[in-house]
Amino acid sequence: MNFLRNLLAAILGCIIAFGIVFIMFVIFIALSSSNSETVEVKPKSILELQLQQPISDYVGGDEENPFKALFQKSEDLDRIIHAIKVAKNDKDLVGISINNNFLMSGWAQTQSIRKALEDFKTSGKFIYSYGDYYMQKDYYLASVSDSIFLNPVGVLDFKGLSTEVFFYKDLQEKTGVKMEVIRHGKYKSAVEPYLNDTMSDANRTQIKELIGSVWNSVVDDIALSRNITVENMNIIADTLGGRMPKHAKASKLIDAITYYDEYEKKLKNAAGIEEDKEINLLSIQEYSSKANTIKLHKGEKKIAVIYAQGEILYGEGSNEVIGQGLINEAIIKAREDEKVKAIVLRVNSPGGSALTSDIIWREVVLAKEVKPVVVSMGNVAASGGYYIAAGADKIFAEPTTITGSIGVFGIIPNVNELATDIGINAEQVGTNKNSVGYSVFDPMSDNFRGKIQESIETTYTTFLEKVSSGRGISMAQADSVAQGRVWSGVDAKRVGLVDELGTLDDAINEAANLAGIEKFGIKKFPKYKTGIEKLMEDIGGASIFNKEGIISKEIGPEGYAILKEIKKAMNQKGVQVRMPYALNIK
Repeated sequence: MNFLRNLLAAILGCIIAFGIVFIMFVIFIALSSSNSETVEVKPKSILELQLQQPISDYVGGDEENPFKALFQKSEDLDRIIHAIKVAKNDKDLVGISINNNFLMSGWAQTQSIRKALEDFKTSGKFIYSYGDYYMQKDYYLASVSDSIFLNPVGVLDFKGLSTEVFFYKDLQEKTGVKMEVIRHGKYKSAVEPYLNDTMSDANRTQIKELIGSVWNSVVDDIALSRNITVENMNIIADTLGGRMPKHAKASKLIDAITYYDEYEKKLKNAAGIEEDKEINLLSIQEYSSKANTIKLHKGEKKIAVIYAQGEILYGEGSNEVIGQGLINEAIIKAREDEKVKAIVLRVNSPGGSALTSDIIWREVVLAKEVKPVVVSMGNVAASGGYYIAAGADKIFAEPTTITGSIGVFGIIPNVNELATDIGINAEQVGTNKNSVGYSVFDPMSDNFRGKIQESIETTYTTFLEKVSSGRGISMAQADSVAQGRVWSGVDAKRVGLVDELGTLDDAINEAANLAGIEKFGIKKFPKYKTGIEKLMEDIGGASIFNKEGIISKEIGPEGYAILKEIKKAMNQKGVQVRMPYALNIK
């Protein structure tokens, strides 16, 4: 019976495998044929900006790969901005319609798209925006428009920024699973949730100042576009002056209250299209396939743009995790390529492994000895993210970038109380005084804690040395802006942690300036695994069944967020240079 069962299982497995291969072959043929067709841009076309997928700085991989779009889980910020730039000079495109976004991007990414739209408007073409529901980030992007329209029963959320931090002290006491914490830095609050039930004054102060600075940047931009004073913008936020369409119009946050069919008529009128004719709306995703064939930077000489995005973990890395493998390989290739005259490192990371950060920092410094290296900071470039940036010739940040967090900590799980409660006792035997290391089943000894504290202090001093040498300041000056304190891009420039406020393009232009070149092409790194390669890996494991989605559905998004934070803490290895907390500014 076992033989027949195994035989049938093997046959079924082969049938499924052949079925998958056949389906993928059909998809490949379909995608290849569609990929070969150029998107037609008819006269008086309107580019529709509707972004409802998570946005990454860079997706990477082969641009010509037909499977890329199929397996891509996020929008590519680089492609979005490039498409807007190409659209600016496309004679057949007369304007842009921003339609019902639900942005899943950081504030700095949103600010970058907004700046590209501001530049688009200099062509004399129009930008209109329509929404059934404007979240604050959606409205921030839409506020760049010439005219903003809202559904008659829609909602505009404009109330100021906030964030939320979870605390786990009671949970630890109830479960008997404790996180042993060692840290350096007055503001290094990544570990505070495991030590306290409430937020410390120092942590509350820095969070309030941080989100206050981000809010000021957002309000300044909106106020300028809508011709409303900053003072009145804050009054509108305090009084919820946009909570209903009539209030939003009275507050001048929007221009008109209309249904979508009425909005379409306004688009036709703006585009000079006759009322009985159809509007040719092109999605930004469709248009980017054409835009990607147009190079805005050309030349034999190259600027290498290296994207470092995600947590910093020891290993190879991916498009979601910064590892020394892929990033250092990219830096070395760019450094040794004679056509590459300068390097721009785009950092979007809350930090992570101190060891990996230092390994990457070393390659940045080695590259700087050969050619200029400029850093461009995205949504966040904090702690380890700042560590790898510190060795560059020049650092750019967006006003809404979150950076700094120069501090160090270690978290080690301990289940002694839980083990005692359920009747587990662990005994160790060793040959030498220190041969028996730390056991999660026993309380942490003072001797072991002392060794970890020594490692923390050494790493913090090393971090400060990197900042001191990279920024050309004394150790005391570096320490005064460190201590784990988190800064916005605006404040980071004020205290000397960054050189300029600007976009990735600004950083690229500065790199070209430092290299003494005017005409140049762009070479992007690293090249990530294609969607088909990832799918094959998923088939080999269980991830194709989306374990995360199943768990989140069962316990709810809030419960899953807590579970992820605990799992993340349990998986942290070695000394950490990481953001103080997972900030979701809303």
